Amino acid sequence: MTNKNAFTKDVNFINYKSCQIDKTVTFGKNVTIYPNNIIKGKTHISDNTTIKANNYISDCIILENTEIEYSFLEQSEIGKNVKIGPFSRIRPNSKIGDNCKIGNFVEVKNSTLKQTTKASHLAYIGDSIIGQNCNIGCGAIFVNYNGKEKNQTIVGNNCFIGSNVNLIAPLNINDNTYICAGTTLTQNTNEYDFVIGRVKETIKPQRAKKYLKENK
Repeated sequence: MTNKNAFTKDVNFINYKSCQIDKTVTFGKNVTIYPNNIIKGKTHISDNTTIKANNYISDCIILENTEIEYSFLEQSEIGKNVKIGPFSRIRPNSKIGDNCKIGNFVEVKNSTLKQTTKASHLAYIGDSIIGQNCNIGCGAIFVNYNGKEKNQTIVGNNCFIGSNVNLIAPLNINDNTYICAGTTLTQNTNEYDFVIGRVKETIKPQRAKKYLKENK
């Protein structure tokens, strides 16, 4: 149980009895902590930050005006005006830049995302450096492990990575690259490259009758 008096009066606990906060944690001004939070180690939470319900945060630096909800963060740095969650995981040695968004069921590991980059849902970002103002689509995977070693992907600024894209590291994706949904990329790109790697679908009329049982 957290002792409310151990922290500055500028921290607003919605229900401090439900939280577990180490004495080593420090806070700025006007911080709001919702119920059921565990905050550990040498974490610092800066001014005007909102920690919504049900987070685990350990050894993180979280800068001003950031909002975190239902998420798991360890040994990472979070910038200003960032939104994380619900159900995000930030693994060690990650840096999330100012004005970024890490959405539901996104995992970031040992990676840097620079300012205004967004990964809104269902993505894995591992061993990567991603530039400013990039979009990481739903289901995008940074494929960093080949069975023997981890490799890095570097993404430039203003890149669009569509849904269900696989980026097979090591890769260097230059500024302003557009990667279409469903593409698996294994080659480096140049600035303003448009990348599409889909297999054309085949539609066989009436063939579904062989596989489906109709309700009678």
